[in-house]
Amino acid sequence: MAKLTKEDILTYLDEATILDLNDLVKAIEEKYGVTAAAPVAAAAPAEAAEDAAPKNVAVWLATVGDSKVGVIKVVREITGLGLVDAKKLVDQAPVEIKKDVPTEEAETIKKKLTDAGATVEYK
Repeated sequence: MAKLTKEDILTYLDEATILDLNDLVKAIEEKYGVTAAAPVAAAAPAEAAEDAAPKNVAVWLATVGDSKVGVIKVVREITGLGLVDAKKLVDQAPVEIKKDVPTEEAETIKKKLTDAGATVEYK
């Protein structure tokens, strides 16, 4: 059998149909025990890193601070509760103020509460 050159192989590839090339790939896979499939594992770490960051959090009022009235006003604004219910909620600190909140909204809530003198945590 005559030895094929690179040029012979490239010429064959240029002239072969898709079906011919598919058969060639299958034959190479069977003969040499390899696969022509593209590796997918490279995309997995990026997806895992995306999933690792929480998308939604719960905002907790840890402590009220010196300005209880100011904190109650902010809690009323955030939750839509009436004055009595907002006061009861603030008196229970540490307490969950809002759950399943997107992180951007949680940052806004945290800023409002800390500006009023409270300490806020995410869970």
